[in-house]
Formats: sequence, structure tokens, C-alpha cells
Amino acid sequence: MPRARHQDRSTVARHAPLPTPGPWKGFLKIAGISLGVVLVSAIAVGAFVVVDYVNRFNADAVALEGAPEVEPPTISAFPGEFSVLLVGTDECGEVSGGLLGARCSEADGGILNDVNLLVHVSAEPRNVTVVSLPRDLMIETPECTREDGSIASATSKTQINSIYQNAGLSCVAKTITALSGIDIPFGAQIDFDGVMAVTDAIGGVEVCIGGDGIRDEEAGIDYWAPGPRTVSGYEALQFIRTRYGVGDGSDMARVSNQQQYMSRLVKKILSDEVLSDPGKVLGLANTVADNITPSTELGNPVRIAQLALSIKDVPFSDFVFAQYPVFEDPDDSDRVIPNYDAADTLWTALAAGQAVQLTGDATNNGGVEVVDPGTPTDPGTDAGTAPSTDAPATGTPAPRATLDPSISGQTAEQETCTNGRQR
Repeated sequence: MPRARHQDRSTVARHAPLPTPGPWKGFLKIAGISLGVVLVSAIAVGAFVVVDYVNRFNADAVALEGAPEVEPPTISAFPGEFSVLLVGTDECGEVSGGLLGARCSEADGGILNDVNLLVHVSAEPRNVTVVSLPRDLMIETPECTREDGSIASATSKTQINSIYQNAGLSCVAKTITALSGIDIPFGAQIDFDGVMAVTDAIGGVEVCIGGDGIRDEEAGIDYWAPGPRTVSGYEALQFIRTRYGVGDGSDMARVSNQQQYMSRLVKKILSDEVLSDPGKVLGLANTVADNITPSTELGNPVRIAQLALSIKDVPFSDFVFAQYPVFEDPDDSDRVIPNYDAADTLWTALAAGQAVQLTGDATNNGGVEVVDPGTPTDPGTDAGTAPSTDAPATGTPAPRATLDPSISGQTAEQETCTNGRQR
């Protein structure tokens, strides 16, 4: 059978000889394939990391009863104001259990929320106010739904640090919302092991010890001499737990000391030493995923990034650590009750999105002492501590809300040292 005419044609034009590929073109082809493999691998690894974080975060995420709805997270600053409740419990983990010994083995099994921090971030211009509520505070609690669906009855007077044990993280958030009038869409709980792990992940925090130094057998501190001291791991836990080794030995003195730690922690995390080190950033993310129980809306690494972007440029002068104002409880001198009038100056300012101006002392119970920047005990002289991020004035600053003088606290810009005592 004769072949069709087109079947006799060469597949290559006779007038255009095929070029012979040179070594350079071959290299580019191989490089392009290699780059594609690397990019696909990087995307796959990145996706795995994100999915892994999401799964680990959401494993024990807690829904906050009555919390406001928020939009899904995006890689951009959170739109508007928001509040986060951070609860530190006295729960012993594998590491702290071995270190604290009888303190953990002889516990009655209840888990107390001994540290209660309400972090409020305003809309633009951004400012951050961290309100510490003392563990000995006696307040009303609303009716709460526990995670198992059972109901915790409302009370007229309950010590705040027993709420977590009775009704969980959600009820702590609901109680503080009732007290403050501030909606809380995000919350998280961290235990003893988590505190140690987070501090380790950033290479420790340099704190300042003043007074006579710290000696506190209850916190396992034999003696820490005055001066700068970098604490990490177990020492970080000891520092924030010490009560009888600071000020007048009260819980309020301890809160002031914890505010010094938090102020220096903020500076360390926002420093180039941490932010410019991908290994430390990834390590911190891993540590957070492994050691913090988040609320449902916080259980996403993209949400964490979104909230972090909202505060990354806030000047240290606009990071304010305030202690909730109290009176001695007339029914029990070892407990305290709210000073509602003084607290109203704080809650009103936060609701209005105003930066606040502290007019009281750094502490009302001798927990810390203010030092001049640049003194030998000032960790600001350390290369790992970020300088103030205050930007040059570009106009008339917005007016600050003046807080009642009974509200003690400090800004991240201030330098304070522990007013140590030997028990």
C-alpha cells in the first residue's frame, strides 16, 4: 500500500539543522529542576510544620464560654483591639515534679491558677496593658459551664486562684470579663514545666536583684546575691515563685517581682538576639506548641503570628504592667478584695483604647525598687537586650488616661530590681 505523501516528510526541517545543546544550557536546566525540587520541598516542610503546630495546639484547645466571635486569622496585624488571658497554674510536670519533690508529691491534686494576667492591646495607635490580678483576690464568680457540660454555680465571694480547679480556663476568663467589662476572645494556660521551657527557648532572661539578695526556702532559693542574674529553666521558675524572699513577703510583692520578670522577658523576645535567630524563633514556637493549652480561637500558629504582628512596633513606654488595686479583706487579713473605684480608672481607659499613665509607685508592697538606667545592675547594658523602641515624636501624642495612684506598676521602659530579703 503506497504511503501518504506527508508520511515521507522528515520530522525536522531540512534547512534548519538541530543545534547541539551546550554545557551551560544543560547546567541551567539541571539548576532549574534542582531549584524547583528545593522550593517544593521547602513548601512541603513549611506546610508540615504549620499543620503540625495546628494539630498540637488544637489537641487540648478550650472553648471560652461567651467569648466574642473573631474573624479567621490572616498573616497581618489583628484588626482592632483584643485581649488575651494568660493563666499560670501550679501544676507540676515531669521536670518540675522531679525538682520540687514534696511540693508536688504532697499536693492534694487540685490545680490552682496562681498567676492571672489580662493582656489588652488597643487598636491603632497600639499600646499594651498587662493587668496582674493577685492570687489572694476574693471576687464574685458567674455561673460557668465546665468542659464536661456540668454547671459551676455562681458565687458571691471566691478566691480567684481556685476558679481554674473548680471550672477551668473558660470560667477564669468569664469571671475576669464580669469584673472588668473587657471581652476576652483569646486565652491560654501554662504550667511550671512550660515556664521553664519558654525561658530556656530564648536563652534565659537577665533579671536584677537588689536589697539584701534573695533567700527563700519555700522557693528553694538558698541565697542569690544582689546584682544582675540570668535565670532560665528551674531558676526562672524559682524567681517568679518567690514570695517570702521579696518585699514584705506578700503575694502583692511577688506580683511586682513577676512584673519585673515580664518586662525583661518582653525586651528579650523583641530583641535582635531572638528575632534575628531563626533557630530560636522556631524553638520558641515549638516550645509554645508543646507547653501551652490555648483557647479555641488561639489554637492556630497563624493567629499567634497575627497577634505578634500587632505589638511588634509598640514602644517600651507603652508596655504597661499594672497591678489590680485591692483592699485588705475585712473577713481575712490574708486575703484581699477589689478596690472598685480605683480599678474603674483602669477599665475605663482600656475600654476607650487609651494609653495609660501610672501615677502610683512601682510597688505597694516593697517587691521591687526603681533603678536609674545604665547602672551596673541594669540589664539594658547587655548586648542581648533590645534598646527602647520609642520612635521620634511626629506630632502631639495622644493624651494618656491617668490611673488612680493606688494602682502600682511599671512600664517596660523602666528598670526595676527585686527588693530582696532573707527569710
